[in-house]
Amino acid sequence: MMLKALMVAATGLVFSTVAGAQELVEGQHYERLESPVETVVDEGQIEVTEAFWFGCPHCYRLQSSVTDWYETLEDDVRVVKLPATMGGDWNTHATAFYAAEQLGIEEDLHADFFTAIHEDGQALNDTDDIAAFFANYGVTEDDARDALTSFGVRSDVNSANGRMRDMQLMGVPALIIDGQYLVSPSSAGSLDNMPQIAETLIARIREERAE
Repeated sequence: MMLKALMVAATGLVFSTVAGAQELVEGQHYERLESPVETVVDEGQIEVTEAFWFGCPHCYRLQSSVTDWYETLEDDVRVVKLPATMGGDWNTHATAFYAAEQLGIEEDLHADFFTAIHEDGQALNDTDDIAAFFANYGVTEDDARDALTSFGVRSDVNSANGRMRDMQLMGVPALIIDGQYLVSPSSAGSLDNMPQIAETLIARIREERAE
């Protein structure tokens, strides 16, 4: 609890340098989606969707900020990771994400998949290479290939593509709060500012729901 409190305090300190005492301004600190997108969380929860691509260097650099921030979130907030689907390697990596979820290893390998691409120089854009990578996490390469080519994973990728279209996302990384507010590096001013602005939007949603 003490660690969590310190992390929350640090978050507030960083945010004070983002916008000071002023209120967040739509179009300056965040964008409002033209049409709210249906969330996939339980009733009463606030959804934070992290749209990313494993091959994106900005998404990779954002990971340290959002990972620390996620540890501070209250129980009424649920994080949903949305792999971007814009064709080519984007779709291949989205397939890897959902295959890892199906196999129950995604949480363990998420950060390592980023690291393998951006620090170790692995492309991980081929089924055999991805299957071999998955084998480091307690599954066989055959099971990995089966998951990577399964109907369920293809359906998940198609659903992700549908959510991308509904949110009208043109790039990543992005944080979408409660299916209505979009926070991007350009709107936040930097990658590190994104969680702080998202946190303030979460607080706004809590206040609105309490009224």
